[in-house]
Amino acid sequence: MSTAKAFAAPSATDALAAANIERREVGPNDIEIDIEYCGVCHSDLHTARNEWDVVPTVYPCVPGHEIVGRVSKVGNKVTNFREGDLAAVGCLVGSCRECASCKDGLEQYCDNNAGVFTYNSPDPHGTAPVTYGGYSERIVVDQHFVLNVPKNLDPAGTAPLLCAGITLYSPLKHWKAGPGKKVGIVGLGGLGHMGVKFSHAFGAETALFTRSDSKVADAKKLGADHVIISKDEAQMEAHTRSFDLIISTVAASHDINPYISLLKRDGTMVLVGIPEHPHKPISVFNIAFPRRSLAGSGIGGIKETQEMLNYCGEHNITSDIEMIPIQKINEAYSRMLEGDVKYRFVIDMKSLKQ
Repeated sequence: MSTAKAFAAPSATDALAAANIERREVGPNDIEIDIEYCGVCHSDLHTARNEWDVVPTVYPCVPGHEIVGRVSKVGNKVTNFREGDLAAVGCLVGSCRECASCKDGLEQYCDNNAGVFTYNSPDPHGTAPVTYGGYSERIVVDQHFVLNVPKNLDPAGTAPLLCAGITLYSPLKHWKAGPGKKVGIVGLGGLGHMGVKFSHAFGAETALFTRSDSKVADAKKLGADHVIISKDEAQMEAHTRSFDLIISTVAASHDINPYISLLKRDGTMVLVGIPEHPHKPISVFNIAFPRRSLAGSGIGGIKETQEMLNYCGEHNITSDIEMIPIQKINEAYSRMLEGDVKYRFVIDMKSLKQ
């Protein structure tokens, strides 16, 4: 094992601060990456503050699962990467790789519940009680879970694609967003702005739902054909029974019934934002009689995440970011809660050496 610098949450109530963590040595199938950029996800905040009862946080907690960096070491069985290559790591660093879901390239839905997330999962290698994420100077990951970054993409803008990007790309592809389909994205944050970009790129008629008039111009610049102020009942009613697909990216408890009413017969609403508390009760009548569906979706498998990165390379799509030093991570968390970022914070990990 070796020691690496990091920023960690020592408890649910303490600010993140400098720490030293253990990283395992590079095994035959492993890749060591010197991290250059790490996106800041709302899941980082939820986990650091132990806000998800179903996944208790083990401290110290080192968040970060939107990782881009340079390969510094490779094991002797590694075939797809060499030292110096630009590489990426997303939300997953392990799974059973034997069940039906894993064999289908959907490791995030591992049937044996053996998915190993990049942070706060039991560490199968025994290096630490749990896995430690990308708010650190380096990480060691099995080659199966390491991704290639298209050379034409900005590495910093690529980092949020590893969670925010794939979280929207996957349901848009699964529910066949494209020409002739009307797609709604609820919320214009780190996830939502990628949903608007992808839906527009896929050729769908794209609408952005927001509570704020100030986001209208930005949403249209990102590719929205319509911007609907969700607190305006008249604007909402004007789109009744017109959507094939609506994806909610909101990570706070809210009433989703008004959005379900906007779906066509056989339309689908997909939840990707995961709130601390349950949403308000759902009207079964609102779902049953127009034969609407309510679904969820979680990130994407390794194959699909690589497909998404390749698509972004072909269409020159990255996340809109604000770069910060690691020393401002606690301020970034506060601003993220206030929606004060366009649209994803990315940590310049060189700052960790200061």
